[in-house]
Amino acid sequence: MKTNSNSYIFIYSTVLVLVVAFLLAFVYQALKPAQDANVALDKKKQILASLNIRDLDNATAAQKYAEVVVADQILDEQGNVVEAGEKGGEKAGFQLNSADYKAGKLAFFVCNVNGEQKYVIPVYGMGLWGAISGYISLNSDKQTVCGAYFNHDSETAGLGAEIKDNTGWQQKFAGKKIFKEGSSDVALSVEKKPDDPATQVDGITGATLTCNGVRDMLKEGLGKYTTILKKQ
Repeated sequence: MKTNSNSYIFIYSTVLVLVVAFLLAFVYQALKPAQDANVALDKKKQILASLNIRDLDNATAAQKYAEVVVADQILDEQGNVVEAGEKGGEKAGFQLNSADYKAGKLAFFVCNVNGEQKYVIPVYGMGLWGAISGYISLNSDKQTVCGAYFNHDSETAGLGAEIKDNTGWQQKFAGKKIFKEGSSDVALSVEKKPDDPATQVDGITGATLTCNGVRDMLKEGLGKYTTILKKQ
């Protein structure tokens, strides 16, 4: 076959594309278990951070998660247990994502920290430039925030990205109430000028729209758990 013919160029290009595609698929499959493990480990660290357990190396974080998480339950919006989960759970609520949450399958992490029962709830929303998410941990009364951790896909560094990077700001959620006395409406919020220190956290300067996204995320996300949190 003539190397300068159109048919040669077409065949050569086709073979090259197929070889490259095969190699990329092979590499992807070979690396996928490691990638999945890293994603799972990062999720464990986020859950622990919401419980105010931070700055752990990978091995310690995995061990601590297995120790602290009593069950990764799946609940429906009426508070019924769909799957009980298990200690150090990674197969039930741990596997859920934002799509499951929108479909009414709610992850609910039952935890034990230094002999005290805690609960961790995942929340999902939209920031200024993309998706945001987080975990809110509650004390045994299911009314008082123990801690919080927030994450984002693409917020601006130094501004909206502070919801993830500013540990001090996340720690301001500790001790806040989810509901006002006698109300079933979620009161926990982020406000530019807080007027209720029991339920509101001051927003981040220069990140108003991202903080509004966090506010809406808390109201909608925790709202799905109202029946669960009000149930004694």
